[in-house]
Amino acid sequence: MTFNKFSKLVLALGASAALAACGNSASTEESSAASSDATSTESSSAEATNAVTGAISVISREEGSGTRDAFIEATGVMEDDVDNTSAAATIMNGTDQVMTAVADDPNAIGYISLGSLNDTVKAVSVDGVAPTEETVADGSYAISRPFNIVYQGELEGVVADFHDFIFSEEGQAIVVEEGYVAADAEAAAYEGDGSQSGSINVVGSTSVSPVMEKIAEAYQAANPDVQVNITSNGSSAGVTAAAEGTADLGMASRALAEDETGVTAEAIATDGVAVIVNPENGLEDISVETIKGIFTGEITDWADVQ
Repeated sequence: MTFNKFSKLVLALGASAALAACGNSASTEESSAASSDATSTESSSAEATNAVTGAISVISREEGSGTRDAFIEATGVMEDDVDNTSAAATIMNGTDQVMTAVADDPNAIGYISLGSLNDTVKAVSVDGVAPTEETVADGSYAISRPFNIVYQGELEGVVADFHDFIFSEEGQAIVVEEGYVAADAEAAAYEGDGSQSGSINVVGSTSVSPVMEKIAEAYQAANPDVQVNITSNGSSAGVTAAAEGTADLGMASRALAEDETGVTAEAIATDGVAVIVNPENGLEDISVETIKGIFTGEITDWADVQ
């Protein structure tokens, strides 16, 4: 009997120890799982934000650029007719150069024509509104500007016919196909008979040039004896060339300045100015006020943005 009582006592103690071990194991597993979940959540959050750290690389355009003029006016970087773009900004002389600089630098931010946007960079929303043809057309996107052709006097001959093609149903369809908002959504069909000949010199904005090249290609297909020569060297250069008569048409991605007189400007399209960052940057939305701070040099680190 004594032996049996002793055996029962040993068995009871063993069972209690086993239960305690199981309890501790379960507790440990639950704690481990909770820790794992927390780590996973933190990791997912970090991946979702993918915040860039360090100094902001500000990429801007050269003085006289229509894109720069439209951008600084819409964002408040220009105040009282003074351009307050940061002296630390890296200045680029064309749309492609800005995209390349931003694509090559995870810490960079810049701005380009919406119609020139490609997947080497990422456009961010501004005050919660994405840059699209629709938001530019309805005015909800904050940063937009006209694409103008500029000329002096009355247009004649082949230049007048090219002008008519630009504003025709065919020309405006190309504007839309290239990602811009048409100046005339109900334009009439082109009435040319293909008999035009000669050359046309078009000079100016690097932002307007891509859509102008597409329009010129279509026009030359309809008029095989016409040569349209396009030079991309900036809006101010385009206005000057038109005013001086060294170009038949100037291209400007902005309105005319008060001192740019003696020429006529006509909008062939409306374009948004997209704020772009490197694809590695997790930034999805930015306010106009923050944009102003970055491009005036008041905000210099990504930690103050994200």
